[in-house]
Amino acid sequence: MSYPSLIGGVDFHCHLDLYPDHEAAIARAEAARIYTLTVTTTPKAWARNQELTRHTRYVRSALGLHPQLVAERACELSLWEHHLPEARYVGEVGLDAGPRFYKSFEAQKHVFQRVLERCAEAGGKILTVHSVRSAPAVLDMIETYLPRERGRVVLHWFTGSKSDARRAAALGCYFSINAEMTRTDRGRELIESLPRDRILTETDGPFTQAEGRPAEPGDARLAASAVANVLGLSPDAMTKVIVSNLRALLG
Repeated sequence: MSYPSLIGGVDFHCHLDLYPDHEAAIARAEAARIYTLTVTTTPKAWARNQELTRHTRYVRSALGLHPQLVAERACELSLWEHHLPEARYVGEVGLDAGPRFYKSFEAQKHVFQRVLERCAEAGGKILTVHSVRSAPAVLDMIETYLPRERGRVVLHWFTGSKSDARRAAALGCYFSINAEMTRTDRGRELIESLPRDRILTETDGPFTQAEGRPAEPGDARLAASAVANVLGLSPDAMTKVIVSNLRALLG
């Protein structure tokens, strides 16, 4: 599906189905003209998300199986595979080696391998990928199981090293950046090191805050302004870069 004209911003990773009123959250993203990728954390959530976004202009749904839920939801992998032909976008998927989830890391790798293999077989999928404390392993798996001509990867809230980021860029990956990432020296240094033609914005709402409330797609403009400040660009120039990058990603 092509991108619409008159995009007001990009939120390439948001959880609209986790807001108190899912339909209203979609409507606000549409009204703000924010090209929004609303991710799912379980394949069981796909049908409703797809139904609500089938005819939207700016909001797209992604089919996910979140690594933090693999311990309880790995049995839904077959359901994820069943729905894959219906989805252009895949996410949230990936790996999480944080202390709370490390005990399921081998199971996560099994699920992520299958996700990458099925996406490679299908071709043309765009993935939004979680990589907490696991960037090298995520990149190893992308390199092994998803050739860059078979799919595109956007690394969501990337916290790997600058050398990991260089490797990711060489593999063809994009990076979706939220305002939280601009608030630390390490985050700003990472952003400065990224190729500008691979940068997108995200909110990861409702898991981040904007002006004291859960962030939502309209706040992607705040992320763009924050990234612009790091890179020494005007907010308008940054938005043009981000929209251009989105167009390149979508092909």
